[in-house]
Amino acid sequence: MALLTDPAAWLALLTLIALEVVLGVDNLIFIAILSNKLPEHQQERARKIGLLLALVMRIGLLMLIGWIVTLQEPLFDLGIQAAPNEYGQVPFETAFSGRDLILLAGGLFLLWKATKEIHHSMEPADNSGDLLDKTPGVAEVATASFGAVIVQIIAIDLVFSIDSILTAVGMTDQIPIMVAAVVITVGIMLMAANPLARFIEHNPTLVMLALAFLVMIGLVLIADGFGFHVPKGYIYAAMGFSMGVELLNMAQRNRRKKLAA
Repeated sequence: MALLTDPAAWLALLTLIALEVVLGVDNLIFIAILSNKLPEHQQERARKIGLLLALVMRIGLLMLIGWIVTLQEPLFDLGIQAAPNEYGQVPFETAFSGRDLILLAGGLFLLWKATKEIHHSMEPADNSGDLLDKTPGVAEVATASFGAVIVQIIAIDLVFSIDSILTAVGMTDQIPIMVAAVVITVGIMLMAANPLARFIEHNPTLVMLALAFLVMIGLVLIADGFGFHVPKGYIYAAMGFSMGVELLNMAQRNRRKKLAA
């Protein structure tokens, strides 16, 4: 009850929710792209299952918070000495923790998956692909299986959940506040999942932009795994600017269609 009357607790909760929503954008884009490859009657169910699994995974990790913190302790060191830059900072680390290995694996998975989807989207006539292209006049590519999509969602949920929980640990040491922030954030993502997926589905050019975002996020995760920390503000500023340019292009195309009609 003391937490309910503590202004600092409410401030920490609101700050955590804001951070978790921002960090969850990556996860939401990935789930939207994967679910859109399924038959239409399975898409919403896949998105809900994916986000509910993310919620269960994050709450489960919060219950193991002591173990999560130990993931930041080095497991081994390659012993390579990197020369410091002009600011006296070492550009990358060769001591790897459990968190670093998870980020590296997640980054490589995102790079592989996004590159594969980009390749298939560039060859829509190739029936061996798994990206569902709904552009008018183009033959649809075979859809992915429901189980395969869920497995991929679980894999990437784990990566983003670890990052999310470590961010929460850095903000507060109150487990109830962390759990409340995670539950509220996933609730917001559940409400935003269907509109985002439909928006991406109805605007095919956004699929390529979203895949480019995933490539960038994969590279950032790999860099983070090597100890080269890219400020998240730079990443989201670049994503926001790119999205703004694409929205202007979409508005221009729609205006030209109306004028032509």
